Amino acid sequence: MSSPILRVQNLSKVVPDAQGELRILSDISFALQAKETAAIVGASGSGKSTLLSIMAGLDRPSHGTVFLEEQDLFALNEDQRAHLRAQRIGFVFQSFQLLGHLSALENVMLPLELMGKPNPRVAAQEMLTRVGLGERLSHFPKVLSGGEQQRVALARAFVVQPALLLADEPTGSLDHATGARILSLMLELNEELGTTLVLVTHDNALANQLGRRLELQAGRLLTA
Repeated sequence: MSSPILRVQNLSKVVPDAQGELRILSDISFALQAKETAAIVGASGSGKSTLLSIMAGLDRPSHGTVFLEEQDLFALNEDQRAHLRAQRIGFVFQSFQLLGHLSALENVMLPLELMGKPNPRVAAQEMLTRVGLGERLSHFPKVLSGGEQQRVALARAFVVQPALLLADEPTGSLDHATGARILSLMLELNEELGTTLVLVTHDNALANQLGRRLELQAGRLLTA
């Protein structure tokens, strides 16, 4: 078997609080291969979003580390991690995180422009067409529906063809039918582009459609 795309190794996170310290994550280990899909599930406060943030190198663990394509994220400095994220990691958020002063096309072009990729407009147009927004290129986020905004966010995340895509409650602010369409689209793009997909969700029906289920309880991984 080939090396995993993502390897989380003995990960713990402890922060100070009024009683001394609060343990958010405890000794978590798992690995994901290319193209795998996984749902991180658990009650509120179980550590899901913290785990996702550490996997992206946005937050530092108290112990353990994360390997992306065999690169130890925390052997890199902050600038090096930011560069790696730009090249190899995509993000999708519940609140979409689109830039309101940019059109749909400009939002999707932005990561390509920051990476210095050639022909960003062509690639962005193709990806927006792929997600069903070929007629909405010049529209600004404020005139797009929630489902359309999330499709722009998906296009922006996938257009750089990341090795890993991290999604934090990507359907949480959408109605059930729209959320189901967004998940279906994410899985189609995951398969087409070979991206490993990790999704935080409270929705068991949604989680059951992914290949792996990583369940957290009080900061500990119950299933892997």
